[in-house]
Amino acid sequence: MRPIRISMPAAATVLAAAVLFVGSGSQASNATFQPPAAASTVNQDAAAERGRPYVSTHLYFGTGRHNGNPPITDEQFDKFIADVVTPRFPAGLTLQEGRGQWRDKEGDINREKSYELTVLYPVTEAKARDADIEYIRNLYCTTWELESVGRADARVVVDF
Repeated sequence: MRPIRISMPAAATVLAAAVLFVGSGSQASNATFQPPAAASTVNQDAAAERGRPYVSTHLYFGTGRHNGNPPITDEQFDKFIADVVTPRFPAGLTLQEGRGQWRDKEGDINREKSYELTVLYPVTEAKARDADIEYIRNLYCTTWELESVGRADARVVVDF
């Protein structure tokens, strides 16, 4: 079966006609539109039973440096991930490149290329993983004379 392709103006015309049609009948004029349930909607109870309790830790690494020092390069950052992060989280991680901004201790707003690192681990490993994460944060700051690496933790249910 081939998908039907429809242009945006044509889609808008079809939608407008459907609204006029539904609103024109005496019975339909008092009804409110109820969109159909999404096919991907999952029963919340079933979703709660699936998976195991994990912690999702997000670390936010900036690449801008102080005192006129050049930014941290992609190669330097990749080496840090390979040498420091991967040995501590060999089961996997997710790394996203972004653009961030933050206010430093002098009150200046800094805009810079940044990275968000996400690691997942069982709640039962939280204490041991905390030491690894703090080591990563401290080493990154010390290595490049930075003020901080942001951290956010969330309890999640994970299923692989």
